[in-house]
Amino acid sequence: MSALRLVVRRLLASTPLLFLTSALTFVLVSLVPGDPARTIAGQHSTAEQYQLIRDRLGLDQPLPVQYWNWLTQAFHGDLGSSLFSGEAVTSILSNRLPVSLSLILASTVVSGLAGVALGLLSARRGGVLMRLVDGLATLGLAAPPFWLALLVIEVFAVTLRWFPVTGYVPLEENPGGWAGSLVLPVTSIALGAVAIIAKQTRDSVLDTMNKDFIRVMQANGFSPRSILYRHILRNAALPIVTVLGVLMVSLLGAVVFVETVFAMPGIASLTQQATIQHDIPVIQGAVLYITVFVIVVNLAVDLAYVRLDPRVRTS
Repeated sequence: MSALRLVVRRLLASTPLLFLTSALTFVLVSLVPGDPARTIAGQHSTAEQYQLIRDRLGLDQPLPVQYWNWLTQAFHGDLGSSLFSGEAVTSILSNRLPVSLSLILASTVVSGLAGVALGLLSARRGGVLMRLVDGLATLGLAAPPFWLALLVIEVFAVTLRWFPVTGYVPLEENPGGWAGSLVLPVTSIALGAVAIIAKQTRDSVLDTMNKDFIRVMQANGFSPRSILYRHILRNAALPIVTVLGVLMVSLLGAVVFVETVFAMPGIASLTQQATIQHDIPVIQGAVLYITVFVIVVNLAVDLAYVRLDPRVRTS
């Protein structure tokens, strides 16, 4: 299967998912207690003022009509405006997107490199290191992201004073400051992910090392380095890539806590705030962006499969 054909098929299959996700989000948000028109109008507003705000926001229309109006605007690239600030949703999300993407991509790269390296060491040496990886993987699954965030703040920001406690510096303003502002948030996210990737890497490498073709190569005198990097890692890469893809999507939940703890203006914290305020256009736009991100990650994993496994290319 060619890469282009795979991309087209995946994009066509993902189109119904976008519609379903946006419709379901619209319905769920409407069920959340609270009235944005009442919040905007304030407690001392008159009934006429309150009704004018509802009319202006389109909240007096039936829910299917509200969703259809939003959908037709979204087709033209207009996701509406925030009910509270009046700013265009696309502008709000465009400003917030680099923060969340920086956190997720940096955390994935750090945890992927460290996890694969630790998993390889564990597979080759075993013993205490293997048990340590198992223990760290269990801890990584059990430790809440906000607890890890508070832990790294206490150690590296409060006690050692190596990094700032909170805040975000845009990359275009100061690359060094941008990297420094990501160290603690990325560390708090990657701590839980490194051990999980290490355990998956170790298990995949050990399973591949027990294959018959590896034993044949060892018996024929192939160098251990060549066997490891050209054959074992390549065959063990498929489950590792799968875990990395799942990890990138699951990091969205951790990013919500991390952005809140470190006061970082990302999409995850924006979605949380918009949900509390019942800001429907912002919620819809944020969920749409997140859904597209999940689709892109899944597509990247599929393309990696095509690149790594000849059986997928010929199927």
